[in-house]
Amino acid sequence: MKVGILAGGLGTRLTGHTDKIPKPMVPIGGKPILWHIMKGYSQYGFNHFVVALGYKSEVIKNYFINYNKLSNDLTISIDNEDIESNSKPTEKWTVELLDTGLDNNTGKRVQLLAQHINEPFMLTYGDGVCNVNIEQLVKFHNKHGKLATLTAVRPPARFGEVKIQDSQVITFAEKPQTSSDWINGGFFVLNPEIIDYIHGNHQWEKQPLSKITRAKQLMAFQHEGFWHCMDTPNDVRSLESLWASGSPEWKTW
Repeated sequence: MKVGILAGGLGTRLTGHTDKIPKPMVPIGGKPILWHIMKGYSQYGFNHFVVALGYKSEVIKNYFINYNKLSNDLTISIDNEDIESNSKPTEKWTVELLDTGLDNNTGKRVQLLAQHINEPFMLTYGDGVCNVNIEQLVKFHNKHGKLATLTAVRPPARFGEVKIQDSQVITFAEKPQTSSDWINGGFFVLNPEIIDYIHGNHQWEKQPLSKITRAKQLMAFQHEGFWHCMDTPNDVRSLESLWASGSPEWKTW
């Protein structure tokens, strides 16, 4: 199963970090948060990624084009400009870099990912890390037979509120003003038929997910463990501090 990653947004709330690079390339412990996300999936054997690009797409393209050179020791012959890696690639990743437009919202990017992949796939945002058991998440999705599964988590109330009954999402509200037991943590599993619920250039978290919920096609995998997004400069500092501690909870590899 392929993994779609939304990596095209402007990251406006991270001004100062995202002036020259896209949000998923903001480093945590010297590695882009995108790398941390991919390592988490790879731990469970999911190594085929489709990254939805937009803002400063060339930065992400250059990172993966030069990934082995940046990750390994090199021998460089100055006279003929030959470059030889002194070690084998550290990752067994296949990375598709899909241009999903500079101005498109997340709903349109999800639609383009679904059309490109054209089979059940996983989806997550390029700015959040989690220690969710991906294998159990996929098994849960395959068992319930609905079109979509989101991972529900328990952090602060400034994210999409999810009300759940018997593992089915009853209501979905993006960024409510009141607190909630469960919120949308991303880490979706989706069937390609979700494109029937995406019309126009909307945020994935608004019209599409609300329509899927009303159709009783959205289920929640309830994750009680670690989850942390990178929405503000304070979030960056928090993640850096957790990584520097030597035992960040999202590091499952």
